[in-house]
Amino acid sequence: MGESRIGVIGGSGLYVMDELTALEERRLQTPFGDPSDAYVLGELEGERVAFLPRHGRGHRLLPTEINSRANLFGFKMLGVEWLISISAVGSMKEAYAPTHVVVPDQFFDRTRHRPDTFFGDGLVAHVSMADPVSPALAAILAEAAGAAGATVHRGGTYLCIEGPQFSTRAESHIFRSWGVDVIGMTNVQEARLAREAEICYATLAMVTDYDCWHETEEAVSVEAVLGVLRANSRLAQDTIRRAVGMLAERRPDCECADALRLAILSDPAAVPEATLGKLGPLVDKYLGRQGGKD
Repeated sequence: MGESRIGVIGGSGLYVMDELTALEERRLQTPFGDPSDAYVLGELEGERVAFLPRHGRGHRLLPTEINSRANLFGFKMLGVEWLISISAVGSMKEAYAPTHVVVPDQFFDRTRHRPDTFFGDGLVAHVSMADPVSPALAAILAEAAGAAGATVHRGGTYLCIEGPQFSTRAESHIFRSWGVDVIGMTNVQEARLAREAEICYATLAMVTDYDCWHETEEAVSVEAVLGVLRANSRLAQDTIRRAVGMLAERRPDCECADALRLAILSDPAAVPEATLGKLGPLVDKYLGRQGGKD
């Protein structure tokens, strides 16, 4: 099977995609280690799609244990240009009820232990993260979710915490005072790395709970989260199918595809050969290394 232009990374509750056809599993080795699982390659709405369960099948990986660099580099190796992230989140606003869908356009990072750049080892790049989500892909996800019957909230801030514990009540109330909209444990590293890989990225955030700030709702629990995820599984898959069809039909342009054009500061002559080789899929087109360095 050839390159997959569209990728899907599934979060809690989405470990397989039932509607993918012509399936092939592919395990990749990346310069950053092993991805979470084998990529499942198939076709959906006439488009080649690559699917990866973020936590691995069987939900084996803590949020901190997810190798986001390997996951995103693997998508790049497969030719992915558009990456749809499906994520379970807690709501930080009364109006965003469980079973609702949020398509955030901002992220706030409260993680502490996670690598979140491909660069270093003699090669420096500073990509812009002012607007960390692809507006074209976010618009398609919101439209697709609405067409699938979801209550959709467009825009807002996703607060990413370290986990794996849920918030304390004190934390939850402070986070709400910051004006964030949803809370999760995985997406901010993906957004940063997707931008460095020049992959258009957006999140379909599935609200499962009210964290622990809500006075009349029980505090978040795994049991409650899983109940909502089971109810929303078909909605997530229907939204993905519709979004893939829209991407195939419209083929939108997005500035994410050129994110590195003005971001690389290092003199190519001073960059170690090993680093240039490792990051070739990301930087060759800018450093004159098409096909490798002479």
